Amino acid sequence: MISYNPKDWITFIFRFHKAETFRKLIPMMIFIGLYSAGIAYLEIEYWVLPEDSHVKNISIMHGMLGFVISLLLVFRTNTAYDRWWEGRKIWGSLVNNSRNLALKLAVILQEESDRTFFRKVIPSYASILNKHLKNEETSKQLFDDVDIEHHKHRPNQVAKILFQKINDLYISKKITGDQLIILNHEIQSFTDICGACERIKNTPIPYSYSAFIKKFIFFYVMTLPFGYVFNLGYFVIPVVIFTFYVLASLELIAEEIEDPFGYDANDLPTKKISENIKRHVEELL
Repeated sequence: MISYNPKDWITFIFRFHKAETFRKLIPMMIFIGLYSAGIAYLEIEYWVLPEDSHVKNISIMHGMLGFVISLLLVFRTNTAYDRWWEGRKIWGSLVNNSRNLALKLAVILQEESDRTFFRKVIPSYASILNKHLKNEETSKQLFDDVDIEHHKHRPNQVAKILFQKINDLYISKKITGDQLIILNHEIQSFTDICGACERIKNTPIPYSYSAFIKKFIFFYVMTLPFGYVFNLGYFVIPVVIFTFYVLASLELIAEEIEDPFGYDANDLPTKKISENIKRHVEELL
């Protein structure tokens, strides 16, 4: 995730970074520019129309469709941002729940060996969940006697290990039944958080809706030179390129943030959050 000062807006105009949509759209912008130049040349040099031709009024269609495409893109970006923000709230809950579990265990547990166990395992859940959402291989042995390498859903296995240890503490009379109920709620919240993250990860924007917006933008931009070349002449080339850049950039931004658990520059810093959880749990325990 990119860290920046939102008040220093002047530098945004002159600074480009690897996530800038301009870099990704350069090839298509060059193609749009050449296409617009070709259409403008043919219409200006060879296609002479009478003054009362209705073709010159085709720009009215673009005006009406421009309002429609604006509404679609607003809904698209808002939906994508809602998914990004929900993911951030979920990981904020994971931070708080990890702290709460560590706080309660720090007070309840008396033996250092038990504290050491949870000091190691609680942060592991956030780390494993981060890699699980990024589809990374977590082929490592968490504990000397427990290997979760061969398990497909590794966050579930870590949650199981946590609950198994808490149940063993209850059986050995190190915690009471009331304390077991309190700790059980914290362990259950881990699985709820994992399920919410997977819901965002595995439920993309419906294909038909996403494909329709892309086709709409493409055909809208490709027909712009036909309508505006009579009024703008060869200046239609930069106008069409800029229009395409704005519309396509909004779609690219929505695509990037709708899955907040990847490696894009604007995705959530889940690795950093996992490291913060590890530092806080070790401090508490």
